[in-house]
Amino acid sequence: MTAARRTPNETSVDAARRSGPRRMLNEKQVLAIVPVSRTTIFRLEKSGRFPKSTYISPNRRIWFEDEIVAWQNAVDEFNPHRARGKGRRPRTAGGKSNARFSP
Repeated sequence: MTAARRTPNETSVDAARRSGPRRMLNEKQVLAIVPVSRTTIFRLEKSGRFPKSTYISPNRRIWFEDEIVAWQNAVDEFNPHRARGKGRRPRTAGGKSNARFSP
């Protein structure tokens, strides 16, 4: 009966939220799913480009699986303007810089 009341714009994530409890992932499980380092996850989270974690106790932090899946789907969309990032710093003309060691 609930399927008849759903609107066409309703996503499966919204439906999953109402149907039952949401699956919680700890840090180790998130790192197994997302191929980046722990530091990168926290950096992305701080900048607002990764789902925020939630503390369920003073020492236990979790992420909701449906939010991670939604983030993966958003990253998966093709973006022709996505760049690699800052990259490496430019090399000096002589290779390694010996400026500190010259007399």
